[in-house]
Amino acid sequence: MVKSINPFDQSVVEQYEEFSPSLVQEKLRRSSFAFKDWRRTSFARRSELMGNVSRLLKQNKEQYARMITREMGKVLSEARAEVEKCADGCLYFAENAEKFLADQTIKTESRKSIVSFDPTGTILAVMPWNFPFWQVIRFAAPALMAGNVGVLKHASNVSGCSLLLEKTFIEAGFPEGVFQSLIIDNRQIESVLQSDIVQGVALTGSEFAGSNVASIAGKYIKKSVLELGGSDPFIVLADADLELAAKIATQSRMQNAGQSCISAKRFIVDKRVKEEFTTRFLENIKALKQGDPFLETTTTGPLARVDLADTLEKQLNSSVERGAKLLAGGRGEGANFKPTLLDQVKPGMQAFDEETFGPLAAIITASSEEEAVDVANSSRYGLGSSVWTRDLERGEKIARQVESGSVFINALMKSDSKMPFGGVKKSGYGRELSEYGIKEFVNVKSISIA
Repeated sequence: MVKSINPFDQSVVEQYEEFSPSLVQEKLRRSSFAFKDWRRTSFARRSELMGNVSRLLKQNKEQYARMITREMGKVLSEARAEVEKCADGCLYFAENAEKFLADQTIKTESRKSIVSFDPTGTILAVMPWNFPFWQVIRFAAPALMAGNVGVLKHASNVSGCSLLLEKTFIEAGFPEGVFQSLIIDNRQIESVLQSDIVQGVALTGSEFAGSNVASIAGKYIKKSVLELGGSDPFIVLADADLELAAKIATQSRMQNAGQSCISAKRFIVDKRVKEEFTTRFLENIKALKQGDPFLETTTTGPLARVDLADTLEKQLNSSVERGAKLLAGGRGEGANFKPTLLDQVKPGMQAFDEETFGPLAAIITASSEEEAVDVANSSRYGLGSSVWTRDLERGEKIARQVESGSVFINALMKSDSKMPFGGVKKSGYGRELSEYGIKEFVNVKSISIA
């Protein structure tokens, strides 16, 4: 039995029966049958149905948002914004998939040479709880528009979101078997990937989860796309707009209670403006209100599980013991954690070396632009980053030096359906979203006519 627990008060939301191995295999066979027809549907038909999903997401936004908040604790306003982003993502791929996957003609010695992009089959999505709708949609919208079918193994604490998403695709008119949820635990992932029906896996999650699933996928020669952890640098140079930088720093680190792979986590600040930036940042953090995510006055909900709060508390305490200075925040009751700011963070502290998945910001002092870049690149992760400077040419120069999948200059780091999304180093490989993402799970086929 799988339990969904309200993170704020630890009450049981719902219990779900775990799928038996035989039921999982039946679901896979159903996806195989569905693929034979789905791959032959026109882009116009796929676009119509994906547009229906977009419409349903907007129409039922409040219902879906409340399910998100109930299961993982995101404040209601952020949950609504997540559903809206999903609706926009569906519409983007409904409108652009045909263009992205159009045949390409290549000039060769042959009479005609074509590159086509064909669907490959059933793709397994292993998705996390922190954005329980968006993580799924950013996989499903491009994958299904490409002619693939999907099976979703969602995080167990958001099983209600998982089943609600499946229901939405069915209500939108997608044929049975094109998108299915599997209520299973991690032990059944290998049996799913072992099946000849499954052609690949997309995973968003921790470095540990990515390593395990990628190993299984490699064993069975299945393609994998991994979007893993991050310890994103937020570089503040001496000529930055400090008021704006502090405002966005607070938003980036504290949104979703800090439970985002692309949240800024290490704030690398030029020593000449470090005091002023820290003062502004601290004022913003102290103005936040942590509590019941269903209250419109709450800015920061609980962490999704008590064990996550336990881990963050250990990282905080260990860093303080090694010399970091606690300026605000700390552990609350249960899964609740107050917005927290640490100063004087250095390599060797957990707040520097590890991903902190919660509302904990770490300030690091840099003596120069070169040192700031070196500190940014010293992490094992490379997912997202941002650079703050009034000199845009300088910002672009630094952006090209930072080792990450995305760099935003004077703006909040975020995912956008129009741009490729993914990381380097221990943050994973492959790309989601955009034209690059939709081509991850297609057969890039060369056709040559003599």
